Amino acid sequence: MNRLIFLVDMNAFFISCEMAKNPELKGKPAAVAGDPQKRSGIILAANYEARKFGIRTTMVIHEAKKLCPELVTVPPNHELYEKKSKAVMGILSRYTPVVQQNSIDEAWMDLTGCEKLFGTPTEIAENIMETISRELDLWCSIGISENKFLAKMGSELKKPRGITELYVKDIEEKLWPLPVREMYGIGKQTEQKLMDYAIYKIGDIAKSNVEFLKSNFGKYGEELYRLSRGIDDSPVTPNPLFDNKSISRSTTLPYDTNDIEYIKNILLGLAEEVGYEARKSGYKGKTVSISIKYEDFTTVSRQKTVPPTYLTKEIYTNAIRLLETNKNKNKLIRLIGLGLSSFETDESEQLSIFELVEGEKNAHKEETIEKTIDRIRERFGNKKILRGSMLKNDKNI
Repeated sequence: MNRLIFLVDMNAFFISCEMAKNPELKGKPAAVAGDPQKRSGIILAANYEARKFGIRTTMVIHEAKKLCPELVTVPPNHELYEKKSKAVMGILSRYTPVVQQNSIDEAWMDLTGCEKLFGTPTEIAENIMETISRELDLWCSIGISENKFLAKMGSELKKPRGITELYVKDIEEKLWPLPVREMYGIGKQTEQKLMDYAIYKIGDIAKSNVEFLKSNFGKYGEELYRLSRGIDDSPVTPNPLFDNKSISRSTTLPYDTNDIEYIKNILLGLAEEVGYEARKSGYKGKTVSISIKYEDFTTVSRQKTVPPTYLTKEIYTNAIRLLETNKNKNKLIRLIGLGLSSFETDESEQLSIFELVEGEKNAHKEETIEKTIDRIRERFGNKKILRGSMLKNDKNI
């Protein structure tokens, strides 16, 4: 049986969430943007009305205002976007339990065999799109294929609100004529290097000698060759990534950056999520790992062994050590991930006062504090208790 894979990509997600919250923004050129007085004073997401004026993500606000003086800007509300993202994933999970979230605004779905329940692939996509629009007032585009790569490429071909079927049999007509920069995973540096070898179209990659690509791009060259021919056997791995082997979280940053303090704050938020999931499941991990994806889509993963823990503080501290030791200072970071693995069950028991040394007392105290924080957040929400470093990095709280 051939696989049936979807990639659901939310259109202009951040600003669409704002328009759903505030309908007065609809029909006007609008964008989510950072504070012009701070380094984050850039466009994070522009709606399609704003894009008609040439406004794009990462553009500085004052440049955007020159292109469109009537542009309406709103500050980012990540709590809103996370809430909407979870709602989207909830809708997708109604159709299949095999949903892999690729970022806050897109996810793969493995719908193999679901046609008997929901209809043809196009009918399923139309149903998903209509449900998301009706329930959340958000738009999406959907790519349909037999593998993850082609589904992702299909989702990019028609925006907004496009449904595209892109199968291996279609790639010569629909994929190969596209510029190499349109291929998922290719950044500016790879594009330039390919063009230096007179490789301008995706079809040029497919027609190249694979040994030539390997000699000039390493293993990535072979991957480019395979993908350009529509070959991708990677499975759709359901989220969250917790199977008694690992718990991990990752986030694609709103813009590429090498601001170490900003990245540390993002890592703290990921450590909070990973630690909470581990404590809730009663598992302590002995391996902390980080994953860094750079602007050119190259990825570095590093890990270190630690005493068994599910404490946010310890997960975060070790993640920072890995970051500082392994970060490439000459590249901007696009995505950051954090994981905890090598689990053992938390065999919590009453400890005698005579058994406790000072370090054990402190660890037991930290566990008590973090579990108390978990209960407060579960009842009143994540924003009710923040760590001091988060407060320093969020001036709007």
